[in-house]
Amino acid sequence: MSNIAKSALWVTVSEIIFNLSGYVIHSFVGRILGPADYGRYGLVVTLTTMVIILIGNGIPTAMSKYISEVFETNPGKVKTIKRQAIFLQSALITVITIIFYFSTGLIARILGDPSLVHLFKISTLIIPSFAAASFYFSYYTGLHKFNLQSILKTLRSVLKVVTIVGFAYLYKVEGSITGYIAAPAILFLVGWLIDEFKVSKNLEEKAKSQTETDISFDWRKLTNYAWQIVIFFLAYELLISIDLYLVQGILRDDYLTGIYNASLTVGRIPYYIFYALTIILLPVISKTTSENNHAETNKIISQSLRLMLILLVPGVILMSVYSRPIIKIFYSAKYIDAAYPMSILAYGVGFLTIFYVMSFVMNGAGKTKIPMWISIFGVALNTFLNYILIKKYSLAGSAIATSFTSFVAMSLMLYYLYRDFGTLIKIKSVLKILFSGALMYAASLLFSRGEFIFLLWSLILFGLYALALYMMGEIKKEDLIFLKNIVSRKKASEIKEALPGTEPSA
Repeated sequence: MSNIAKSALWVTVSEIIFNLSGYVIHSFVGRILGPADYGRYGLVVTLTTMVIILIGNGIPTAMSKYISEVFETNPGKVKTIKRQAIFLQSALITVITIIFYFSTGLIARILGDPSLVHLFKISTLIIPSFAAASFYFSYYTGLHKFNLQSILKTLRSVLKVVTIVGFAYLYKVEGSITGYIAAPAILFLVGWLIDEFKVSKNLEEKAKSQTETDISFDWRKLTNYAWQIVIFFLAYELLISIDLYLVQGILRDDYLTGIYNASLTVGRIPYYIFYALTIILLPVISKTTSENNHAETNKIISQSLRLMLILLVPGVILMSVYSRPIIKIFYSAKYIDAAYPMSILAYGVGFLTIFYVMSFVMNGAGKTKIPMWISIFGVALNTFLNYILIKKYSLAGSAIATSFTSFVAMSLMLYYLYRDFGTLIKIKSVLKILFSGALMYAASLLFSRGEFIFLLWSLILFGLYALALYMMGEIKKEDLIFLKNIVSRKKASEIKEALPGTEPSA
């Protein structure tokens, strides 16, 4: 468990850097382009990356799952799985790229803006570039090489800032989209070189020392797992993005679309930070369930839920309370109208984060249909509620619809977790965390909401929240020792001795 904790820490750090780079990009690009062009940029990039994240991540995710099950016991089979995944992924991405290119006119007409055709055609090249880079992230995830993955993620952060902001400054909207092509293309080259000259050679040496000679693998396992993951990714991405497209489609106002895109982008900060947990959980849960290690599986699930809840509650409250100064820092006063919908969305993002992270527990355990069907239901519910509430309450209506839908999706996921694994966190823990969050919110009403002073108030309020949990015994001395040992990178034996126990409970 100590190795998981260490990996989670470094992957989380790289994920924070990666997402901070994203906010740096959005902040600079938003200022360079202005609300109207920023709204067009958001539509084009969001839709194109959505296509590749959804459809293009199925095969790599399946590859990651099956590699994680065999890389220690039968390293020779890794090469077989990777080769089959490369063939399937290449064929799929080629088809998707061609279809997307010839659909750009139709997409622009649906969105009611013919000027988007040219931008969508440029963005077509994001699909193969993004897919190539993401393939190696999934490959290294399957091999549990989380430190290497963290390094690549950090490199990608730097490349994104340089290419996207730099090209946006030089070539405006077209340049910002071109930057999304260049950054992952460079990263793919780096990932390929590392695999070619180091990782693959090490696997070949390990394979020679193994007695296991069966390296065959049925490629249909990849496709059978992948199609359910693809539908899950597709439904989930629609779940979290359909509100932006409905805002554009119903209100038909580039300014309001840009404003809502700003509220979505900043409001999702907690979600992006906890995305790192999904990178760890899928291969780890896949490994423990394939070994029928139920005790370890339950322990990982309960600890992950407890960690998320402890950190999400204050994060969501602070994001909501200080939405105005946060928007000003990221986008300037021109986007101040985004503060109110963001203050609502912050809570929805908290619910959605728990749903998304726990979906990867289900996916890792091979129960892919559960998150898939919940996501499909969520899309239908979110579309229906957005259609009604946008007309009545504009941007705030969309934020309310998305937040309510996220709560429903989270509740369904927690139900299935308890049904299939018999594990959640203790009710006492939940009540203590929520009480401490309520105490922090009440105290926040006493502080000013100035543009920069809120950062100091946030630290004070978080300290109050942590102190309340400590006084109630929810944060124990063992937790602090455990965290200290991870950060100081002490030996695994020392960390294991300090590992705080978490009793699975309803």
